[in-house]
Amino acid sequence: MKLLLAEDDAMLADALTTQLGGAGFEVEHAPNGAVADYLLHKQRFDIAVLDIGLPMLDGLSVLKHVRQSQPALPVLLLTARDALDDRVAGLQAGADDYVTKPFDFPELLARLQALLRRSQPSSVSALFGRLLLDHASHRALVAGVPLELSGREWTLLELLVSQRDKVVTKEQITQTWNADGGEVGGGNSIEVYIHRLRRKLEDAGLAIRTVRGLGYLMEATSP
Repeated sequence: MKLLLAEDDAMLADALTTQLGGAGFEVEHAPNGAVADYLLHKQRFDIAVLDIGLPMLDGLSVLKHVRQSQPALPVLLLTARDALDDRVAGLQAGADDYVTKPFDFPELLARLQALLRRSQPSSVSALFGRLLLDHASHRALVAGVPLELSGREWTLLELLVSQRDKVVTKEQITQTWNADGGEVGGGNSIEVYIHRLRRKLEDAGLAIRTVRGLGYLMEATSP
């Protein structure tokens, strides 16, 4: 996934670029609004993170410009401003989500992942092993047979598949459930849902492996 990060704080931009890169994003950094505006019109991005207080051209102006040419691009506003008027102005300008500084990176990552899931065309479906994910209806089928999944199980499965062959931490799972508006229990709750999914995916050609001390990894099993 290619991400535009428009942030004028060099230290924060460097840290986010490293963290987002580690999460699987290809990050293009814009240090001011003029560069962000140029890149958004010259390159294709899957998602954008815009600071409102950008020099040369503020983030809201960049957002209004990109909405004219790319109405479906997921955009998250990142800013130190937390006044209600600023949040309303950002959402009215076309932002999909809003995070205020200071923030925890896992929350930002979970919100970005949630925006990317919601931005997928309703007709998209994807096959992994013998598992078919239908994003339009939030259904999963194994060899054509529907799986009975709760809302939380679906969110967890979608997260693990989207990050397949990468470790997903318990913190990422918790943040993703939070971003989707669900109530979240502790670590034991996560283990219960992992156990349920493992049983349901026995014939899918996929396995959820526990990486001790880190989290969980979805991978293909041997034929």
